[in-house]
Amino acid sequence: MEKKATSNETEPLTSKKDVSDCNEGEDCKENGLLVRNPKSALRLVEDGNKVHPSQGEKGEAAQISNGYSGVQSSVPCNGMGEVEDAQCTAPAATTTTTTTTSTTCGAEGQQQLMELEDRETWSKKIDFLLSVIGYAVDLGNVWRFPYICYQNGGGAFLIPYTIMAIFGGIPLFYMELALGQYHRNGCISIWRKICPIFKGIGFAICIIDLYVASYYNTIMAWAFYYLVSSFTAELPWTSCTNAWNTGNCTNYFSKDNVSWSLHSISPAEEFYTRQVLQVHRSNGLDDLGGISWQLTLCLLLIFTIVYFSIWKGVKTSGKVVWVTATFPYVILFILLVRGATLPGAWRGVLYYLKPDWQKLLATEVWVDAAAQIFFSLGPGFGVLLAYASYNKFHNNCYQDALVTSTVNCVTSFVSGFVIFTVLGYMAEMRNEDVSEVAKDTGPSLLFITYAEAIANMPASTFFAIIFFLMLLTLGLDSTFAGLEGVITGVLDEFPHVWSKRRELFVLGLTIVCFLGSLATLTFGGAYVVKLFEEYATGPAVLTVVFLEAVAVAWFYGITQFCNDVKEMLGFTPGWYWRVCWVAISPIFLLFVTCSFLSNPPELRLFDYNYPYWTTVVGYCIGTSSVMCIPIYMVYRLIITPGTLKERVLKSITPETATEIPFGDIRMNAV
Repeated sequence: MEKKATSNETEPLTSKKDVSDCNEGEDCKENGLLVRNPKSALRLVEDGNKVHPSQGEKGEAAQISNGYSGVQSSVPCNGMGEVEDAQCTAPAATTTTTTTTSTTCGAEGQQQLMELEDRETWSKKIDFLLSVIGYAVDLGNVWRFPYICYQNGGGAFLIPYTIMAIFGGIPLFYMELALGQYHRNGCISIWRKICPIFKGIGFAICIIDLYVASYYNTIMAWAFYYLVSSFTAELPWTSCTNAWNTGNCTNYFSKDNVSWSLHSISPAEEFYTRQVLQVHRSNGLDDLGGISWQLTLCLLLIFTIVYFSIWKGVKTSGKVVWVTATFPYVILFILLVRGATLPGAWRGVLYYLKPDWQKLLATEVWVDAAAQIFFSLGPGFGVLLAYASYNKFHNNCYQDALVTSTVNCVTSFVSGFVIFTVLGYMAEMRNEDVSEVAKDTGPSLLFITYAEAIANMPASTFFAIIFFLMLLTLGLDSTFAGLEGVITGVLDEFPHVWSKRRELFVLGLTIVCFLGSLATLTFGGAYVVKLFEEYATGPAVLTVVFLEAVAVAWFYGITQFCNDVKEMLGFTPGWYWRVCWVAISPIFLLFVTCSFLSNPPELRLFDYNYPYWTTVVGYCIGTSSVMCIPIYMVYRLIITPGTLKERVLKSITPETATEIPFGDIRMNAV
């Protein structure tokens, strides 16, 4: 029985007919592309010494680098898209296992071959590695990990953190890189090749990325405001004589003897809350107030930088990350050396690392460890799928996963020293305990506590400039990545609309993200940022990655997935990876998700307690993205013909073949 293999990625719009010759249960070659039959696993021919005739002709055969073989034609096409006599050969190799198929190498075949070969790839391997590291190492590594570490037992926290990384975070990280590299598609269209009924995951990922872009870049706008304000001889958050200061402003770093009371507020805190955010002009989420024009200009400039960094694709962004991904490490090293020489630095380090072994018995410590490693490595945002899809087919993504995840975890750990040496210095200057100084969490740790410490160091202007430049570069990498996840997903899903209009689509996307950020630019925008950070992305991403892991391991099949990895890398993942993908990683995700949902955080920012209705709004925003998954499942079952059983079977069976480039083989086509 003749079985046609179709591919939305390779078939041109002008194609008048299917030009494939594939037998059911076999792999075939279609228009110069090796196509896997989605209904069967890779089947190698046992009688490797025999060459099966195709179109009545015979030729030499040899193995192709990805495990497939073919026969090369010595007879050209007739120019009309028909094959007079076509066979293809590969260069000789050590094994002679062969697979021979018929091919069409006319104009349509040439166009399909060009579409696959023209997919953009990274200029250099290092571009990919820096991009992934830049994406994984973000602002959260600097403020979230140090705070969670000392809050959950100091050095003892490293035990659950490492366990969760080994059995949860890194396997998921590796899985997404392998999926993206093998199938060479973004987060939406890739599901046609894995399990079509789960395609809603791709749409959910795009919505989540847009939510992140709507608040994450606002934090960078705050950093940019600080950066501009740092170009002065005296930093504006060092004194209480400015127009925005109140009577409670107390500068305990001044030379005068100053008493610190319960109502005292540092000049750094007043600069952050009253000058940058201006939260005193808002009554909360029910009265956000007007839009800050200063922050609006900062955000506009940031999105301008983002647009011209990613508008041409990974060949452009791959060059930008040479600066944005490496610069933070230079600054971290400078700040680490400076912090280590400050008086009282040892107090901060001791507080950071002193183990509290009793904490390991608390469930919330393990939940925090799992959540931290997951959000630090960042699977589930479509970024790893997108970046890996631009790799060469035989790139060692296994090695990449280990290197980048290790760099990310080490960066988080070292960032703790950078932060806590300064906190120890602050405690020494205030004559207080480190726990009193380290009360600020999240962005406040950077924009209040750390900014104040820098302001009272020698050469404060220099350190302030490089510190906020570091925050900007950390954030830019993650923004490049998040938007690239959406761009690749949409362009691969709708190539006939956007493939030749990337610059226009990226422009429209950045405009949408900028307009979506306007609520976070209001005087109460900090309250919106906090709400989105806690509810709009956290549980939604956890749910998405849980379903993704289940779809790959249980529906696509762990054996099939491991075979895919073997085709790329030449070796099969071991039992450790298989067990993690099938059981441990899904349980890991389910554990974190259920813990979050059963005990939602009570939000408080500055002196504002979030009312109950904001929790409902937060869950509604988070659910809005996840709802794409069941909605698409219902839609898929409705449009699929047949009985309910037939519809389900068709919906969980890959509908599109995966094209594997032939490497060095050249088609004799006119």
